[in-house]
Amino acid sequence: MSLEKLSSQLAGLTEGKAKKLPPIESWDPPYCGEIDLQIKPNGDWYFGGTIFKRLSLVKLFASVLLRDVGAGHDDYYLVTPVEKIKITVEDVPFVLTQWDWQDEKKTKMIVSTNLDDEFLLDESHPLLVTSEGELYVTVRRNLQARVHRNVYYQWVALANEKQTSQGTEVVFSSAGINFSLGLISQ
Repeated sequence: MSLEKLSSQLAGLTEGKAKKLPPIESWDPPYCGEIDLQIKPNGDWYFGGTIFKRLSLVKLFASVLLRDVGAGHDDYYLVTPVEKIKITVEDVPFVLTQWDWQDEKKTKMIVSTNLDDEFLLDESHPLLVTSEGELYVTVRRNLQARVHRNVYYQWVALANEKQTSQGTEVVFSSAGINFSLGLISQ
């Protein structure tokens, strides 16, 4: 499988459709093997050991990215109408790089990824904290973004300490939901 062939299969799927994602959930193409495409933990995409330099190509491929989680596996695929190709994702496919308040009252936070996915931090896009203290946000189609360290520190600066059943947590709110950045003490 070559990148050119994959690109040609996707040509026209997203043209003129402002940020509309292709309907990969309705496609059921056959599995066609693996391709030497990797997404590094910092969000960079590599093919054959070489970094992608065309952001438009990365965004195109990201628009057809599918995560399949099952018993004993967590796999990522690029899905076209005619093929399903496995790729390697070393952590998660996106990095959450920016945030801003949507309203003057600072009640709704808009966040964005390294690939310009933009969405409201809310119930549908929750903040998850791992047991190691790593922060992730669900972007779309069960795909996640790792929260960049700079964003984390900015959130800590605006958060408040709150007593919960878990202990003292660092918490901030968006869209009526409290999001914990982790425990300070138990």
